Amino acid sequence: MTSAPAESAQRTAADEDVSQRLLDSAATLSYDPATEVDWESPLPPDEYGLNPEWSTLYGTPLWDELTEQQRVTLTRHEVCSVMSIGIWFEMILQQMVLRDQYVKNPANAEFQFALTEIADECRHSIMFARACAKMEVPAYLPPRLIAQLGRLFKTLAGAESAYGGILVAEEILDVMQRDWMRGENVLGIVRTTSKIHVVEEARHMKFARQEIKESMRGAGPVRRNASALLIAVVAEIVASNLVQKEVYASVGLDPDRAVAAVRRNEHRKSMLRNSCVHLMDFLSEAGLLNRPAMAIYRRVNMI
Repeated sequence: MTSAPAESAQRTAADEDVSQRLLDSAATLSYDPATEVDWESPLPPDEYGLNPEWSTLYGTPLWDELTEQQRVTLTRHEVCSVMSIGIWFEMILQQMVLRDQYVKNPANAEFQFALTEIADECRHSIMFARACAKMEVPAYLPPRLIAQLGRLFKTLAGAESAYGGILVAEEILDVMQRDWMRGENVLGIVRTTSKIHVVEEARHMKFARQEIKESMRGAGPVRRNASALLIAVVAEIVASNLVQKEVYASVGLDPDRAVAAVRRNEHRKSMLRNSCVHLMDFLSEAGLLNRPAMAIYRRVNMI
């Protein structure tokens, strides 16, 4: 891994200009979920937690077996699983960004935007937690092994590996939420929280891309290949854990049967591949898409 002092030495005026523009954007267009989201109105019983097309079971015989109310319940549990896993990863993200900025110059726009991003993520996590509580859905936490791997990753990852991991998680959620925020039959609370997240995460993704580009300047083939592989492993973990197995019991399904149906679901595979097109283009341009990484992305239908 590359240390923060070594990375900061590669920073250019153009890099700082990107950070300053992101900082200016955050000052101009940011949201307070405490006031932007309607937390008080009752939830319409017939509205989905996410667009049905984004349900993991949509397009399978199991989906056809469900009643309309079961579909509504399933999508609410699915979106809350995504939100819960999002909170978990945002906590990893915050620690990595804070560690990356340790003893850097606080006068720099990079430092100030990094802290702005951490503040955004804190608000997002609280927002998602409140949304799940409003939907009366329990927290779906990652399995213990995955949680421990996340602890290891946030402790050891640095430079392009850290920001690459951040980017893959944010890119996957971004495409989903752009659809959810426009879903006419989706709960208003999900549409609004998705809009807030999409707008503010757009800055975070640009920051991550810039940090990756900066980190990769002068990187040799060994480092490039190692980072490409690590980022792909993180992507596989995130993509495979967005909807936890326990979700399916919420509508009376056998979780093992449901998971098997999800694995065969060609519709979902297509949705995931389409949502990752821009991510894969960027990773390729950055030199972070080698054959072992591509094999992992194919395994989880991200390419």
